[in-house]
Amino acid sequence: MTERHDGGDDPDPGTTLRIELDAADDGQRLDVALTRHVDGLSRSRVQALIRDGRVRHSSGATIVSHGLRVKSGDVVLVTVPPPEPAVPVPEAIPLVILYEDRDVIVIDKPKGLVVHPAPGHATGTLVNALINHCGDTLSGVGGVRRPGIVHRLDKDTTGVMVAAKNDMAHQSLSEQFAAHGSDGRMERGYLALCWGIPQPRSGRIDAAIGRRTHNRTKMAVVHEDRGRHAATRYEVIERFEPAGRPPTSLVRCTLETGRTHQVRVHLAHIGHPLLGDATYGAGFAASVKRLGPAAQQALTALNRQALHAAMLAFEHPRKGKKMCFDSDLPDDIAGVVRALRTGA
Repeated sequence: MTERHDGGDDPDPGTTLRIELDAADDGQRLDVALTRHVDGLSRSRVQALIRDGRVRHSSGATIVSHGLRVKSGDVVLVTVPPPEPAVPVPEAIPLVILYEDRDVIVIDKPKGLVVHPAPGHATGTLVNALINHCGDTLSGVGGVRRPGIVHRLDKDTTGVMVAAKNDMAHQSLSEQFAAHGSDGRMERGYLALCWGIPQPRSGRIDAAIGRRTHNRTKMAVVHEDRGRHAATRYEVIERFEPAGRPPTSLVRCTLETGRTHQVRVHLAHIGHPLLGDATYGAGFAASVKRLGPAAQQALTALNRQALHAAMLAFEHPRKGKKMCFDSDLPDDIAGVVRALRTGA
């Protein structure tokens, strides 16, 4: 039985649906059961609603797993949000611009900025900011929801990004990102704070990455036939080994490929996840408590993975010359580094 809290006849935007599961749902996955009860909601849409925290048990608890097995008599509340605009709108979001001409714009992305509109993030994205700043000059190759976007950084990863302002630039930059630097035109470098000190101090991680079977929002190192080739070169550039404290290190990573969460997954795979990474470094919660008080405070203030896109080099689409852009560590990561150096 499905009831609508707003009195409507369909699962319209803004509706909260009260769904009572029946005998046919016993043992079913939650996303499958909800799709059966609500016309017009696909399984992928239900999964997105669960990820966005819009599905609750009647007890009030938010449900976080779409693979949860349900039973007859369970009552679930599903809130369908208002529709997102079909086309992103301009928004006056401040940008730190490192370089700009008629073909490209290079920015230093702050933490918390989503790159392009997606479920749960219809506004407040880099795309909204670029449309406001560049007007109609942005490349349309990426589609109406991703104009000018040729690569992306995670919401909470900071650092250098480039966007294309016309289709010619978009095609050139896309080809360079697709080659991942193998043709010498592009290079991407990251700085990461990780637990422990990787051995050897420099090396190459070559391990395929794919989505986890039971949690599609997380990535993992998988067998080659289940994922995509991924390779990361790393080098330890500073070690922090204060007496009585867990060792940590500042690592420079250079990408040979560009997979989702690549640096985070690869460093976790070799036993050195990033500080502050709740997704791939949850097993190091006890290590946080062994840091000095100042380091603990700085890490709490960071409240994200300690990862920064510190360098981006590419061949200018029109001029044909190599351009390189650097970004210093942002204040929040730099604050953690200072505390780790002293052991305080």
